[in-house]
Amino acid sequence: MNSTAKKQIEAVPDLSDVEMAQRISGGDRDALRQLMKRYNQTLYRTARSILKDDAEAEDAVQEAYIQAYRAMDRFRGDAKLSTWLVRIVVNESIGRARKRARRAEVIQLNGSMEQYEDIAEAPMSETSSEQPEHAMVRAEMRHLLEGKIDQLPDGFRTVFVLRALEEMTVDEAAVCLGIPPATVRTRYFRAKGLLREALAREIDFTLGDAFAFAGERCDRIVAGVLARLEELPLRSDSGG
Repeated sequence: MNSTAKKQIEAVPDLSDVEMAQRISGGDRDALRQLMKRYNQTLYRTARSILKDDAEAEDAVQEAYIQAYRAMDRFRGDAKLSTWLVRIVVNESIGRARKRARRAEVIQLNGSMEQYEDIAEAPMSETSSEQPEHAMVRAEMRHLLEGKIDQLPDGFRTVFVLRALEEMTVDEAAVCLGIPPATVRTRYFRAKGLLREALAREIDFTLGDAFAFAGERCDRIVAGVLARLEELPLRSDSGG
């Protein structure tokens, strides 16, 4: 990207939602580029929470932007631009999930709570400038957490992503998903409980391996002791 384009993009972030929409609908590609950079992560996380597939989530986000671009001239600022975009990507992702599943009982973001009443009792499956080792640990922890989030029930997972990862308010998440605020609160509470239980089971499962002493470490200590004993003078027998 040349310096002129960078300067143009830098001038966009202070625009209001309506002004941003007007510039985009007028064909301003720099404003569109800045819009995508501003909301890419939010939309991707939302789509990923529904589709549970990286590549398909990216496709859903791209399609959502195309739909938003075509409808941008109708944006009047009744809701936040971010909320409007999230609703578009939610609908696109649910549509893709329905096509992929080819059956009616798909993502129930608007479903009743009865189907989740017993979910807290159902266990989730058990799996298991920084210094390199710290970066590796963080990466492993991130993969573990992402895996546990993926295992949340469909209705809970998207609520958790919007509330915990994107830090949306209860009301914002409710508007994005088209569900009552009380449902958002309940599902978020349940989702956190499920994650805590899953991570606690993971810790319990691996506790037996903590500070393991077998294998190379054990052999090294044995060899070290025997080597030091070889350096000691031979002990003479006492007595007659």
